[in-house]
This record gives sequence, C-alpha cells and structure tokens, in this order.
Amino acid sequence: MSDWLIYSLGFSAQILFSSRLIIQWIQSEKVKKVITPLIFWQLSLLASFLLFVYGWFRDDFAIMLGQVITYFVYIRNLQLNGFWKKLPLFLRGFLFLAPFLILWYSFNNNQIDVERVFKNENIPWWLIVLGSVAQVIFNLRFIYQWIYSEKRKESVLPLGFWFLSVTGSSLIIIYAVLRRDPVLFVGHLFGTVVYIRNIYLMKSSKYE
Repeated sequence: MSDWLIYSLGFSAQILFSSRLIIQWIQSEKVKKVITPLIFWQLSLLASFLLFVYGWFRDDFAIMLGQVITYFVYIRNLQLNGFWKKLPLFLRGFLFLAPFLILWYSFNNNQIDVERVFKNENIPWWLIVLGSVAQVIFNLRFIYQWIYSEKRKESVLPLGFWFLSVTGSSLIIIYAVLRRDPVLFVGHLFGTVVYIRNIYLMKSSKYE
C-alpha cells in the first residue's frame, strides 16, 4: 500500500479520536463539569480499529500494542451504556473478532511478520521500548477507567484518567518526534490540551 494511503488511514483514526475529545470537551464546558457522552465510546472503538490497522501497515508494534489494550475496554463501556446490545449480532461478532483475525493474519507467516515488526531497521530497539512504555501508560488510563466504572456500574471518566492521559500523551509526543510520525504527533498534541482542560474542570468542580 502506498504511503499516502497509509497516512490517510492513520489521520482518519486521529481525526475520529480528536472528534470524540472535541465533543466531550464542548459538552463538558456547557455543564461546567466532565461528562462522557455515548458518542465518545462509539468514535473510540472505530478509531481504535483504524489506528491498529495503521500500526500494522507501519510495522509499529507500539501503536498496535496500545490499541489492543483499549479496544475491548471501549466495547465494555458501550455495554455499560446499553448501546452494544442494540447493534446487530453479526456486527458485534465482527467488531469483537476483528483484532484476533488481524493478529492471526499478521503472525501466521512463518515468523516473517514477527521479525518485520520487532527487527525493523527503521526503529531501534530502545525506540520500540520508549514507544511501548508510552502506549502502555497512555492506555492504562482506560484500564483504570474500566475498573472505576465497574465499581460504579456506569461509564465515567475519573480524575486519574486525565492525569494518566497527560503523562502518556507527553511521552507519545516525544516518541512521535523521534519516530517522525506526523499522525501521532498531531493527534496527541491536540489531545494534551483537552486533557489539561478536563483536569482543570474537575478540580474546579471538586469532582472525585
């Protein structure tokens, strides 16, 4: 696949990720507290799928790892919102199985694809480590959010979620600069502004 198509795929994913933040930000500003609209999770699931495919085309393990961590958390939040069961059964099945099918296809080639990802001459091992750590920290926010939401039996974004967002996003921006990846850089630069604003809103409203 040509580079411009691959980058178009990545930017499409980042546009969807940014759109969810813009919508969440605007709705939160209206009520002067942090809220989580249903469309936030709908856009998250679609964007995560596209960014995973982008990472696969870019031979970027860090990107794929980050999306694998959060993909099913997005599905769980859609379940908590009561939206998941409204989808047709075949669509739920496809969305649930898609990551497994992509991984099976990627690594079922006599280890060639594994070596391509982990022994990519364009990405030194220390950069893979940096990117992976950044993605893990960034996406642990959704594991934290998942546990927090399960305890409350509703889908919410707690304060700790936004602190993890700022930390992980800052590291990913550093990784993006070193990796020369405009998709990651643009997406996370904008996101960091929204994360900081949400922290301010939660602090000012004394949300716990």
